[in-house]
Amino acid sequence: MIKVIAIAVWICAATLGAVFYSFQAAGEQGVGEKPKPMLGGLDYVKTDIISVPLIHDSKIDGYFLAKLVYTVEPEQIKKLSIPAEALITDQVYTYLYANPQIDFTKKATLDLDAFRAAIRDTINTRVGATLVHEVLIDQVNFLSKDEIRDNWLRRRQDASTQATETPKPVSAH
Repeated sequence: MIKVIAIAVWICAATLGAVFYSFQAAGEQGVGEKPKPMLGGLDYVKTDIISVPLIHDSKIDGYFLAKLVYTVEPEQIKKLSIPAEALITDQVYTYLYANPQIDFTKKATLDLDAFRAAIRDTINTRVGATLVHEVLIDQVNFLSKDEIRDNWLRRRQDASTQATETPKPVSAH
């Protein structure tokens, strides 16, 4: 009987010690702090492809195409009175037209980190709160006017050759 009581006391002491230790360890790791942006608690929202015509000397030089992903707190995005997608698109246009020195034909001069930071910072400044924590690039392209014309001509030629080809008869065996 004494052995059973000693075992029960031992189990209770071990359980209390484990619970006490777990609370101590959790307190040191910052329980109750906000999660870091890449560690959870945020929504990841993808934009549609944003197409911005780039104009130099009153002519369209090409199109900047981007598909972005941004991280936001769900509570903050619910407070917006306009769609977040419209806000992101507007900021991409504003950034590209406010920085005409950006040359998309020279990939070495593109600073994508500055682009992402500028989009994030200008949105947060405009909203007046930390809405966007991170802007990630899903896809980014630049199509010159010549590339667009070549692609259009190639598609047109492919369509005309397919229309002029006669269908082959199907044999029934």
